[in-house]
Amino acid sequence: MNRKVVIFLLVTAAFAAGCETVDTTKSSAVGVDRHQRMMVSSDAVNQSADKAYHDVLAQAQKQNALDRDTAAVERVKRIASRLIPATGALRPDAPSWKWEMHVLSSKEVNAWCMPGGKIAVYTGLIDQLKPTDDELAAVMGHEIGHALREHGRERASEQMVQQLGVQVLGALTGVNVNLAQTIADVTISLPHSRTQETEADRIGVELAARAGYDPRAAVSLWQKMDKLAGGSQSPQFLSTHPSNASRIADVTQDAEKVLPLYQAAKGGTASAGK
Repeated sequence: MNRKVVIFLLVTAAFAAGCETVDTTKSSAVGVDRHQRMMVSSDAVNQSADKAYHDVLAQAQKQNALDRDTAAVERVKRIASRLIPATGALRPDAPSWKWEMHVLSSKEVNAWCMPGGKIAVYTGLIDQLKPTDDELAAVMGHEIGHALREHGRERASEQMVQQLGVQVLGALTGVNVNLAQTIADVTISLPHSRTQETEADRIGVELAARAGYDPRAAVSLWQKMDKLAGGSQSPQFLSTHPSNASRIADVTQDAEKVLPLYQAAKGGTASAGK
């Protein structure tokens, strides 16, 4: 049998044996309903994320970069206090997660949410983009979307498969392991990453709308991102995201889909032309 076929069969068999198919979120208003395959438990991932998050906070504390901007911290917490209850529409368990949010003083244009609801927003994002509350809600909703869909857990599962494939490949063919890892990254991880980013965009728009933030602000947000990306400093978390042109087109459509949710959250007072 061809060695490539052997490798494929071994990796596929290991993946199938170790994985479970899960539905992390309920079907959303914007059509996020992909089944996911996981090799790592939620508990293990969340425990690791909690440690990693507090390691980041401890390092920021040492650098005097943790929650220095009181106004930004209050703003992030205020927006989170509206977004978090809205997560229940997609994951009934999510509102009761041990949510945390902090602001890190850094020039990086970045924000993220680790598994289990551990949020960080960088001052560089606020200072350089100067987002409205609606736009900041779009950013935070996007990052929360990653946590709701357990993309961190999914990525960890993918890494386990890649590592197994590299070990088998090296053992059977003697191929340079580093090169094999690179090939695995671009053929396995990157396509999934693009899918995950699109899902996070869509969930972010929906969460914002359910929380009473104008979902159309996601469009102006990514237009600002596009402008910034064309300058001297590209936003850190655009490196693996879909192109801004396709993203803007997608979020424009998604925002229109969830306008009724926004209007309901605003008590029916929001007009489509606002």
